[in-house]
Amino acid sequence: MTHMADAPAPQHPFLVDRVHRVPRLWSNGEIAKVGSLFDGDVVNVSAWRDQDKAGRCYRDYFSSARSYTLTNYRSDMRGFQGAEGEIFLNLEEPLPTALESAFDTVFNHTTLEHVYDFRTAFSNMAAMTRDVLIVVVPWLQPFHSDYGDYWRFSPLAMSRLMVDAGLTPARISWNRDKRASVYVFAIGVRNAEKWRGGFEFDCAPDAPRLLTPGEQFAGREALMIPWMDTARAIARRSGLWRKGAQ
Repeated sequence: MTHMADAPAPQHPFLVDRVHRVPRLWSNGEIAKVGSLFDGDVVNVSAWRDQDKAGRCYRDYFSSARSYTLTNYRSDMRGFQGAEGEIFLNLEEPLPTALESAFDTVFNHTTLEHVYDFRTAFSNMAAMTRDVLIVVVPWLQPFHSDYGDYWRFSPLAMSRLMVDAGLTPARISWNRDKRASVYVFAIGVRNAEKWRGGFEFDCAPDAPRLLTPGEQFAGREALMIPWMDTARAIARRSGLWRKGAQ
């Protein structure tokens, strides 16, 4: 199989919006690395207008796709557009039989946080794919939108959701921009052998990098460290911190 393409690291000017823009540019870069790997039938679930908010359509990222379909929910929730071939889909309802295993690759960008019954939504997306599921979710981001904002997802949560849905986690990454929102980019596959050599497969639920992310966890560089934590760190380094103190 073809390996991931090298994508240039996104540049973040000093005044760029760090709540929404920085993580979006990062996730666009992650999709650009892998999009051309996926041929066959691709669907963007809850796609709205299919825009990457950087001047391109997500359709352009999947350059090897045989077909490209959009699904959307209510138009008042940045949903159904009435475009040709667009499918109306409520992710919280039972999946229509016609959509079961209907696509080779299912792609979804920042929708699950807006779906109260996210487990049903995730299961439905997994049931739609014959092989690959790609999901982008926020791990750290302020509350937003006037049509529901319920959840945040860690890399470990995405790994567990993939496994629970019968998929093998193939690649899970997250941005590490200072004082910015954090997105998680997750790929799960049914045919793991096909993708070995193309993805890391280092993101099972018991993977050390998910259980103990060290200084790379969400918020480590996004939130200001409280002064008390700073004082404790200085005390520990100087040997003044009492043994056994919390």
